[in-house]
Amino acid sequence: IRRLPLRFTYDNNYFNSRYQGIPVEGYTAIVEKMLSGADIRLNTDYFAHKEELSALAHKTVFTGMLDEYFDYRFGALEYRSLRFETEALDEENYQGVAVMNFTDRQTPYTRIIEHKHFAFGTQPGTVITKEYPADWAPGKEPYYPVNDAKNQELYQKYADAAAKEQNVIFGGRLAEYKYYDMDKVIASALDAAAAEGL
Repeated sequence: IRRLPLRFTYDNNYFNSRYQGIPVEGYTAIVEKMLSGADIRLNTDYFAHKEELSALAHKTVFTGMLDEYFDYRFGALEYRSLRFETEALDEENYQGVAVMNFTDRQTPYTRIIEHKHFAFGTQPGTVITKEYPADWAPGKEPYYPVNDAKNQELYQKYADAAAKEQNVIFGGRLAEYKYYDMDKVIASALDAAAAEGL
């Protein structure tokens, strides 16, 4: 009988990059600094007030669905959505890491996020969120593009139309119709700002 050597690794890291990190104060602090002093309008439908809002500045940064921006003139792009279940648990540590992915067929959720591990929390309890895949339909939150040939061909029509817009900067997962990890989102935003001379 031949025996094969086995090596088990328990790398629970779901992001494979040599350099990794989260801002010291978390992303909330970055967003707060970005929005400091800005006129913020909540619960405002951009499309219901598009002309008025676009007139407030020389440039608009649009991060929503690109097909919606152009009123679906070439047809609707497809998206994937998510559903979340959050629980507060009376235990100090649920899984030991911020994010644990589940790729087996038997588990109905794709990942569990334990929030305290993002910011080295020391609370006696913990909060977890289970993330479930969900079909997307208009009115639901679109999270990810469907990257197949049909949708890429349709996206290209919208991208060509977007390139002709003079006063709009399109960016992010929905406006660029691509999956982005956070480091790539930030790099893309910095590139877009540099291209605008900002």
